[in-house]
Amino acid sequence: MTDQLGYRGRIAIVIPSTNTTCQPESERLRPTGVTNHVARISIRERPLTSEQAFLEHVQAMRDGMRSAIDQVMTCQPTHVIMGVALEAFWGGIAAADDLQRELAERAGVGVSMGSTATVAALRRLGARSIAVLTPHQPRGDEQVRRYFEEAGFALPRLIGLKCPSPVQIAHTTERQVIDALRALDGDDVDAIVQVGTNLAAIEICAEAERWLSKPVLAINAITYWDALRRSGIDDRVQGYGSVLERF
Repeated sequence: MTDQLGYRGRIAIVIPSTNTTCQPESERLRPTGVTNHVARISIRERPLTSEQAFLEHVQAMRDGMRSAIDQVMTCQPTHVIMGVALEAFWGGIAAADDLQRELAERAGVGVSMGSTATVAALRRLGARSIAVLTPHQPRGDEQVRRYFEEAGFALPRLIGLKCPSPVQIAHTTERQVIDALRALDGDDVDAIVQVGTNLAAIEICAEAERWLSKPVLAINAITYWDALRRSGIDDRVQGYGSVLERF
């Protein structure tokens, strides 16, 4: 017997409970025969403007990630997306690789993360120098910069929007995202990367590729691309960026 709707694949997506963006953006990317199944890590909505609050927020996501995976695995997904951007970058390359390996062993299926997926896409594109947009506070930006530099990319510019709380990341306007992407662009970067799974950007980034004439990678689109390809699903998804359309 085969799952009637998810006969090609069932993708579990683990996200913070405050995240209102990753789920609907992932639904837009889903080919016929693939279904998405969301598990939420319970965290509080609160200001993240102090160092202590930010670190407690990171720890809450860390503590809840594994139980969320255990819960969603009861529906027997064929692949897992770890949709917590900060944890995917935290600690650099070695820590991210260890986390991905640990979560895959726990789930018993493959795991995609925004950090490793983005590096895979950038290498397919031949990019060497990138600019990055995040919704994070400075401590989170440090981790993102460290990861990409350890992966071998030059990073001449990074803009952190310093969103004041987890929920308010999703309140970032289209205008704010567009202005930030334009400010990041320059002849010294081969591609622009947007991180933060609660920052709505897959459509804006796809459109920005046309007016910036270079790849603009939105983390939710790239992580879903990685999940599809790791699942042996080669459908080209149109309208959400060159990586999903080309590779």
